[in-house]
This record gives sequence, structure tokens and C-alpha cells, in this order.
Amino acid sequence: MKRVIVIGCPGSGKSTFSRKLHHSTGLPLYHLDMLYWNADRTTVPREIFRERLQETIEKEEWILDGNYGSTMELRMEACDTIIFLDYPMDVCLAGIKERRGKERTDMPWVEAEDEEDEEFIGFVKNYNTVSRPVVLELLKKYAGKKILIFKARAEADVFLERW
Repeated sequence: MKRVIVIGCPGSGKSTFSRKLHHSTGLPLYHLDMLYWNADRTTVPREIFRERLQETIEKEEWILDGNYGSTMELRMEACDTIIFLDYPMDVCLAGIKERRGKERTDMPWVEAEDEEDEEFIGFVKNYNTVSRPVVLELLKKYAGKKILIFKARAEADVFLERW
């Protein structure tokens, strides 16, 4: 396990899991949100994001945390291990609520405790019917990779403890 992607619905705990995996393995950790977003909540141009991502996946070892459907297949091609946090929507919504107001190493700003982005919440609520089927199809396509699918946080925690 030298090139790992951690994917899943927003709020599933990809960044938290990735940090723990980073501490256990020593693999360098890169958050896609940090490659994509500026501190003022604007995005970098698409070409810059792609360049940053390409530079990262060309490295020998890494953990890449994040979804970004437009680059998922590129990352699946480049990785040797795919970790999919396939949790229920209510777990993800609770995860989003829990992280508000907290400083995070995976985002260049702090979300206000009372801040709720309705468009983002809508994406999360539709993840299982819109995005998840695409992920599952890609997992079939890349079945030769090491694929770990966790259905609950407790399963992911056991994996990390055993690592």
C-alpha cells in the first residue's frame, strides 16, 4: 500500500480517516480540497487543480483524500489501494454538522457553526442515488486494485487499529 485514495460521501470522515492512516503508515497525505480551494472560498482554475493533482499522483507514495468525481478515474488508475467509506446518509449529515466551527487541516477556512450550504447538503442527500452508483461502476472497472469498502465507522476504526 503506497498509493491510496480515500473516497466517500462528504461528511463520511475521509479526512479524519486519511489523517489516521497517514499517522499509521507514514505515507504523505494530500487533501484534494486544499489543492482546489483558496482561503477566500474561491476555487483555483481547473487547469491549476489538474496540474497540482498530476504532480501529486506522479509521486511514489501518497494518500489522496477526497471525491471530485471529475478526477476519480484518474486517481483510481494511479493508485494501488482504494478505500471507500460507504456510510449511510444520516452518518454523513451528522459528520458535516459535527465539523462546523472547527479548524481543519483539509480545508483552507473554518465553516461557521451556524453555516449551512443548502446546495452542498442537497448533494449529500443525493449522493447515494447520483454519485455512489458511478463510484460502484468505477470500482468494478478497477477490481484489480486493492479495494476496501467500509459500511460503518467501527469497521474503518478496526482496520486502522490493526494496521
